[in-house]
Amino acid sequence: MAYRLGMAMIDVLAIDLDGTLLGRDKSVSRANVEAIDRARQAGVHVLICTGRGLVECRSALAAIEQELPVMVAGGSIVADPVSGKTLHRIEMGAELVHRAVELFHEARSPAMVLKDPSSIGYDYLIVDSEDAYPVHDITKWWFADHGIQSRNARSLHDDEHPEHTVRVGMCCEVSRSNPVSARVLDELGDLVELHDFPCVKPDWDLPSGQAGDPVGEEVHILEVFDKRATKWNAIDWYLQQHGIDPSRVAAIGDQVNDLTMIHGAGIGIAMGNAIDAVKDRSCYVTASNHEDGVAVAIDCLLGGDVSKMKSGTKAGR
Repeated sequence: MAYRLGMAMIDVLAIDLDGTLLGRDKSVSRANVEAIDRARQAGVHVLICTGRGLVECRSALAAIEQELPVMVAGGSIVADPVSGKTLHRIEMGAELVHRAVELFHEARSPAMVLKDPSSIGYDYLIVDSEDAYPVHDITKWWFADHGIQSRNARSLHDDEHPEHTVRVGMCCEVSRSNPVSARVLDELGDLVELHDFPCVKPDWDLPSGQAGDPVGEEVHILEVFDKRATKWNAIDWYLQQHGIDPSRVAAIGDQVNDLTMIHGAGIGIAMGNAIDAVKDRSCYVTASNHEDGVAVAIDCLLGGDVSKMKSGTKAGR
């Protein structure tokens, strides 16, 4: 069954996690859970599309009892949330991995090399170089809080599974991530998908002066993927498996890594707390993530009444 919104048919709903489905406390509200249930009962395919790895979104997936495939690691992996099996993935080539790691090390940051855990049994290879660059406290907290399995290596020569790499990332203060981001775009821009955004923070204050950085400076996540690894390409893979036209997809997101699915979907919906670039490419803008914006959007889509959402820039074109 599909819902009619104006002249559009909606069969698939793609939803981001952080800043979208998850509230400020990083949980899924009852309103959002119930709205997702209503969408499923109506026959809509609900897909979760996140920058997190599979193990990092287990609690959210359990809260909504997700059984359909999930697009994780920025779309580089499509996984079965029940079995943990990888259904589809886009690996990074060895040359791209090596250059990204070199650039991160030049910024005195360890490289977080994300693997396909269903193939090798762990999530990250932390390459910290001979100079032993420290892992940021936010990364330590995130790994411990989500049960992420990692291995350490001094160089990529110690990587026993190079063929299973899907992403290379770093976590550091923005004064160090910005120059690296610029260099990645300058040297590898045509070959990679680059995401640069503020990281999820713990509720406690970080110690000051890490690596000589000023107190209170914003901490960013910088992620480098193969150019083909996007949320939309992962969704499109699913659509092809089920014979669904892209025009019959609605996508909801808030950040830079949501841009491809917001643009590719028939109906792109920005969260009220989304960055301007997402709002500029969206058909509609729903409420924020702490106001159950996903539930608001779902009810508008199911009811065929978008009056509770603001028109986005794309809708006016």
